[in-house]
Amino acid sequence: MDKVTCIAYFLYKSARSQEIKEQAIQLLNGDLSIRDLKRNHSLSAHVVMAESMVKKNKIDKNQVRLFAEEFMIVEV
Repeated sequence: MDKVTCIAYFLYKSARSQEIKEQAIQLLNGDLSIRDLKRNHSLSAHVVMAESMVKKNKIDKNQVRLFAEEFMIVEV
């Protein structure tokens, strides 16, 4: 899995608010960038933590795949 998908998954799963979950889905679909999320001070710490988890390889890749299958919008 790529870094952005893993970060989006971690943000979605660790979020308590619906707003953060929606932004994680937007990140997954390319509507937002990691840089955009880091500019939001309320999300900055979450993004840094997600990046750390990805670097440490502490995310279940199967769960990330299921998240992407459920929320990724594919246009043909």
